[in-house]
Amino acid sequence: MDYLISEEIWQLIFPILKTYKDIYIKTEEKLRLFIESVYFITRTGSQWRLLPKYYGNWNSNYKRFKRWSDKGILRKIYTKVTTKLNLEIIILDSTIVRAHACSAGLNECLGRSSGGFSSKIHTLVDGNGKPIKFILTEGQRADITQAIDLTKDIKNSVVLADKSYDSDNFINILKERNCTPVIPSKKNRIQPREFERNIYKERNVIERFFGKIKYFRRIFSRFDKTASVFLSFLYFVSLFV
Repeated sequence: MDYLISEEIWQLIFPILKTYKDIYIKTEEKLRLFIESVYFITRTGSQWRLLPKYYGNWNSNYKRFKRWSDKGILRKIYTKVTTKLNLEIIILDSTIVRAHACSAGLNECLGRSSGGFSSKIHTLVDGNGKPIKFILTEGQRADITQAIDLTKDIKNSVVLADKSYDSDNFINILKERNCTPVIPSKKNRIQPREFERNIYKERNVIERFFGKIKYFRRIFSRFDKTASVFLSFLYFVSLFV
């Protein structure tokens, strides 16, 4: 069969998968078929029960992916694969995804607004647009509420963000870590701060990242009840963009 995942990416993933003792791997071929099935679901947004039969039993694949999500396997794989991050500049922002009715029930990181259910993906990327960290919240949650958690491991960097992150507390924390905030002031700030406008233009990197991941239908809309499964899809997609 023709694989959807390139041989180059597979050779990055497979050696890491073999290091996890709690993942049952019968043969490389069967494991690759499982990863291919996850890619198919992620790209098309299809229901698991509509998975083509040559990928194997849809329910077995779904349960396996759920187990991996609960253990954070795909996040760990992405962390190991991602090296040589450009931490001279880091950028944070968020994007909202609408949630399908089938994601309701557990109400994990789901918010209700005039537009219906939604989730917000708070994201930190490096200067080249490689994602460093995701935090999932309800769609109505303010961006600034997750800023400190997103950047807690960041030091000696230039930090780019839009004016929704304009907070004295957050900016002071960044300066304590020897970071340079490039964040425009809100309109209601009495004494607007100066910021490097030329450097601020680099913030388009994270907007382009959001555009890329939303080509995957399973990210463009949220169909999953649990936050761990949706986050696993996010880290899985990050391997390809």
